[in-house]
Formats: sequence, C-alpha cells, structure tokens
Amino acid sequence: LSVPADASNPDSVVVSVLNISGTLGSQAVLPCKSYRMVWTQDRLNDRQRVVHWDLYSNYYGDNKTERLCDMYSAGDQRIYRSYNQGRIFMPQNAFIDGNFSLVIKDVAESDEGTYSCNLHHHYCHLYETVKIQLAITKKAEDAHQYWDGEKPVIVALEGSTAMLPCVNRKQIWTERHSEEEQQVVHWDRQPPGVPHDRADRLIDLYASGERRSYGPLFIRQKMNITNTAFAVGDFSLRISELESADEGTYSCHLHHHYCGLHERRIYQVFVTEPVREKKVVNLTTHNVAPAIDPNVVRGHNVINVIIPESRMHFFQQLGYILATLLLFIVILIIVVLVTRKRRQRGYEYNVKKYGEKDVNLKEFTVDTTDLTQYKSEDIRLDYKNNILKEKAEQARSFPAKNIDLDRDFRKEYCK
Repeated sequence: LSVPADASNPDSVVVSVLNISGTLGSQAVLPCKSYRMVWTQDRLNDRQRVVHWDLYSNYYGDNKTERLCDMYSAGDQRIYRSYNQGRIFMPQNAFIDGNFSLVIKDVAESDEGTYSCNLHHHYCHLYETVKIQLAITKKAEDAHQYWDGEKPVIVALEGSTAMLPCVNRKQIWTERHSEEEQQVVHWDRQPPGVPHDRADRLIDLYASGERRSYGPLFIRQKMNITNTAFAVGDFSLRISELESADEGTYSCHLHHHYCGLHERRIYQVFVTEPVREKKVVNLTTHNVAPAIDPNVVRGHNVINVIIPESRMHFFQQLGYILATLLLFIVILIIVVLVTRKRRQRGYEYNVKKYGEKDVNLKEFTVDTTDLTQYKSEDIRLDYKNNILKEKAEQARSFPAKNIDLDRDFRKEYCK
C-alpha cells in the first residue's frame, strides 16, 4: 500500500505500509529511504530557493513555452525579454511573505495563454507548480474569473493590469534554525495488542550526529541504524537474531522541520520457524514401523526419535572418566610434595630454634672471691697410676678451699 506524501500536510504522512516476514535467528532489514531530502548542509541557501514563471502560448502559431522571469531567494529578479522590462514583475519581498504573484501591466493579446508558477526548493527537493490561464477581452463586462475544473481562468480587459496569483505561505520559504537541528528520524515499535499512542521508542537519530537509543541493552544492540544514514539517505532498521518477541508494528518517522516534511513508513513484522528437512530413521531390520506407544504424549509437529548409543559414544565417556582420574592423581601428587616440603622447612626451623640457641653468659654470675688460682707449675702430667691422675684432675677442677672451723666460735665469743 502506497500513499503519496504531501509536504503541505502538517501531520505525518503515511508513505508506505509493508508486511515483512523473517525466520528465527535470521536478520531482518526494514527499508526506509528518502531521496526527496538532502541531508547535507549547503552554504548556498540563496541559490537553493527559486521561483520562475513560464508561458505556454500559441499566439504566434508555434505552441511553445517561454520563460518570462525568475527570482532567487536572495531577491534578484531576472526578466528574459526586453519587451517585458518594467511591464511584468513579482513582488520584491516574495520570499518573505510567500506571495509570488505575477503582475502584468498593459495587457495585450500576445499575453494570452497558460501561465505556470514554478516553485523549487532544491535543498528540500520540493517542486510545486501552479497553472493559470489568461484570456484577453475588449469588453469590460466580459472581464471575470472562474475555475474550469483544472485551473483558474482569468479574463482580463485589454490594456488593463492583470495579476496572476501564486501564493505559498508555507514555512519552507522562510529561513529557520540550523538544518542539522531540524532533521531527525526515529523508529517506534508496537508489540501486538498495544495501541499506537503507547508505542515504544527505539532510536532517535539527528543529522548533527546525535543518537539516542532506548530500552534494555540487548534491544539497543540488536536494533540499529548505520552511522551513514544521513549521508546516503538510508535509515533502514536492522534487526539481528530474530525472535518471536520481535513481532509487532514498526514505524519509521522522517521529520525535516525546516522543509515542512513529515513522512511515516509502517511495517508489520512476523517471525516464523525455519523449515527443516525431515529425515526418516529406520529402527527395525524388517522395514516394519515400531508400534505406537499410547503412553507417549506427542506435541504438534514434533517427532521423538530414540537413537541407540554407538561405540564411539562409549569411548568418549571413558575418555572423560580417565581424564578426570588423571587430573585427580596429579592434584594429589602436588599436595603430597607441598606437604613434605613444608615439613622439612618446619624441622629445620625447630633445630635452629632449640638446638642452636645462643646462651647469654651474663645471666649466670660466678663468685670468684673464694677461688684460689692454681699455679701452672704444680700440674704434673706424669702420674704413677690412675688414682693419682684422678686426684690431680679433681684438684685442678675444684681447688681446695680453706675452711675456718673456729669462725663460729669466735663470733659467739665476741658477742
């Protein structure tokens, strides 16, 4: 279904309605292209808007179209024939108030014909034409205007001044804000059963490069528009890894506020299961189908097939078991080695701690006042028997101590 777009309609115009089907897991592309709009900034705006008047006449019998005048948005007006200089003109403020009417002074019979007012906005790719038929009469009572079903017809008195109306007061003829702020495209999605006013916004993309994505992260990753959308005019939405939850109504909205363009494209997306090849498995040796088990509940279009295990499956499971056992043995060996090494380190530590402990001699005080130093010359190393040697050793180790037995008696006596 295709509906022609009309830039004069302030509401969003439905350009196309399409049904799109895709299989599960595949990628769907919702096409949205607009060649009516130029999405690049053009510095020569004064050359982008132009109006010109043409005349189709058979007065000289040649049935040709003649260019009368044209004017750009900069305000320059050009008359093509010297005969019409000062005789025909358009208002100088035409691009301000949108009035591009053609004024003809001293109407002559050669002015008779079909006039066309052509409005062009090259930047916005807008082209409009207004046709008016001019007839000349010599009787004042015959001067009037009427509609012939296709265009207005003006019957003007010869020698008078005729004005051919061509008025366009749309906003496309007025300078607005920066074009990059005026151009935007956005995608909406309506899940099944959800009204249009409650649709979910997916993406907003501006010509300036600003991008806004809505919804959860996985939605923003699977539904996207290319970064070159405004450069090539392709705003197609790509949906990767289609799922049943992606079904619904998608709409692409193109807005060019400066050009007064509002277009909408609607898509109905359906997701279907992929078609798989059916394989027949013969489970019997005599080509006899197995009996149907009444206790088995079968789903819609689902066939449960039990395939016996093969030898390869047995060896595969055995390999898993052996690999697990080998891994356990390796871990056990590592634990034993680490434990033994720690024990050796602990034994060395104990030996150093208790066997090689330094003794502080300052802790032991020895009273040497009563010890008599022995003379080296008294030591004799030649002994007649072992008894003498032993006594000499005892004398050298523990020298004799003089004991005064009368000391206690003297103390008592002194008292």
